[in-house]
Amino acid sequence: MELLTGSTTDQAPANPAATDDMLAAQPVGYWCGLTQTAVTRHLRDAMAKIDVTQPQYWVLNRVNGGFTAPSREETIAQLTHLADGPHEIARALDQLLHREWLRIDDGQRLHLTDAGEAARARLRELATEVRAVVHQGISDEEYVAALKVLRKMVANVEGDGTSGNPF
Repeated sequence: MELLTGSTTDQAPANPAATDDMLAAQPVGYWCGLTQTAVTRHLRDAMAKIDVTQPQYWVLNRVNGGFTAPSREETIAQLTHLADGPHEIARALDQLLHREWLRIDDGQRLHLTDAGEAARARLRELATEVRAVVHQGISDEEYVAALKVLRKMVANVEGDGTSGNPF
């Protein structure tokens, strides 16, 4: 692997105690996985304190977020790739219907109830609070730079790596 400085770096084993001078050799997959796990756990723990799951939040946002109200099937199809399993979104929908945070109209389209909109707004506030904790000490510029690097890595492995921004 060639660094910008012209030196080469071998892949080192994952090491959570790696010092700054050792980071260039660390596996990105390990650090991305560790970040994914820690951030998701932190968010889900915060949501659990108010008896809501992350998939329920996804559903509330999806039902709220379009020009036309989605059907149950459309919502499941659009969100299942985010979920931990193929039935998780359907369960979240059923839970939200049971709580009366969602309703189904005569055309089988999903809509937020007033209680559902209030919950969605509260969850949005909570997600903003969690984001502030996660981003503490990280400038927007640093965050953007990190995402650009990750996006480029995705392009490198999913494409030829020379086309620039794949998104």
